[in-house]
Amino acid sequence: MKRTLKDLHIKIFADGADKAGMLKLNADPLIQGMTTNPTLMHKAGLKDFEAFARDILQSVTAKPLSLEVFSDDFSDMKRQALKINGWGKNVYVKIPITNTHGESALPLVRELAQAGVKLNVTAILTLEQVRGVAAALNPAVPAVVSVFAGRIADTGVDPVAIMLESKKLLKDLPHAELLWASVREVLNIFQANDCGCHIVTVTHDILAKAMKMSGMDLAELSLDTVKTFANDAKSAGFSL
Repeated sequence: MKRTLKDLHIKIFADGADKAGMLKLNADPLIQGMTTNPTLMHKAGLKDFEAFARDILQSVTAKPLSLEVFSDDFSDMKRQALKINGWGKNVYVKIPITNTHGESALPLVRELAQAGVKLNVTAILTLEQVRGVAAALNPAVPAVVSVFAGRIADTGVDPVAIMLESKKLLKDLPHAELLWASVREVLNIFQANDCGCHIVTVTHDILAKAMKMSGMDLAELSLDTVKTFANDAKSAGFSL
């Protein structure tokens, strides 16, 4: 059965730090939220974190926007989180599951959640980490649990079973949403939908491919592929 993105019930969030791309996708009703991270912001050449975030929040006012702390010290991470939280009611503060020393961020997650901060706990790859986050979150406060399914798949492990179990671990948290992160290909969006994830984050380039190709007739795609080969051979001037 052919499906397009419009046939899915999962919420699609655009993942990026390109302002023009973010604003264009924000205007698309298919996109229900935005995420970014320090790596994407660095690749986009950004130098002023707060200026960028506040600028985007002038336009992204109705859809959730996740912004990540970047301190490696938990006390300073808390300061950054509270500051970011004050920038808008639609802001979710991204907290990595550990710092760079491998020290757990769960005590901070618990403290911020109890203070009513909407969190997006990120860089999760194990069920043990999901279990810890589930215990630390505040059931009354909205939260996102970002499991990096794409990175799990990069190791040769099928992430679907982990995502299914992760959803079970969050069943007692009515305002917590499971997010399939680090999408590598269009298929992952459909996998995330089919295993019951609430949200999938997709980079702008993969979103463009998904919008163009999802639901495409495979016979037509086969013909298009052959035409591409023929055109490229002609352009190269090949002869035998």
